[in-house]
Amino acid sequence: MDLRTRKRLSLLVLCLGLPAWIILSLILTAWLDDRFGRLPVLVELAVFVGLGIVWILPFRRLFRGIGKAEE
Repeated sequence: MDLRTRKRLSLLVLCLGLPAWIILSLILTAWLDDRFGRLPVLVELAVFVGLGIVWILPFRRLFRGIGKAEE
C-alpha cells in the first residue's frame, strides 16, 4: 500500500474508528458498572488503558511511517 493511501486510511480510522471505539468503551464500562456496581477508579483506568492498547494493535502497521516524508 502506498503512503498516500495509508495516510488517507489512517485519517479515516482516526476520524471514524476512534470515536466509535470510545463510545463502545463507555458502553462497556457502563455495563460493568450496572453488573458489578461502581468500580474503583484504578480498575476503571486499567479498563480504559487496556481498551486503548487493544484498539491500536490491529492498526500498528497502518500508522507506522505516516509522519515520514514521501520518498
